[in-house]
Amino acid sequence: MITRTKPQTKKPSLYRVLLLNDDYTPMEFVIHVLERFFQKDHDSATRVMLHVHNHGVGECGIYTYEVAETKVTQVMDFARQHQHPLQCVMEKN
Repeated sequence: MITRTKPQTKKPSLYRVLLLNDDYTPMEFVIHVLERFFQKDHDSATRVMLHVHNHGVGECGIYTYEVAETKVTQVMDFARQHQHPLQCVMEKN
């Protein structure tokens, strides 16, 4: 008798992408970043930005490692191009 073993597919680890508050990056720029890189509508982007502003950190989304890493790099590069010290990080969910 042949027993078929079902391949064990492990779900990929997910990572939270977070924005960190600073005293220099304009709120409008943070909203633009959230709309552009995280496909947030204006109201959602504003809510996340205010959360970052009031609590020091805010979640932009949860992604697989590669997607999270790409988004962090895109945000950091974009912020640097515009001379803003905005920090974007990822952490295991």
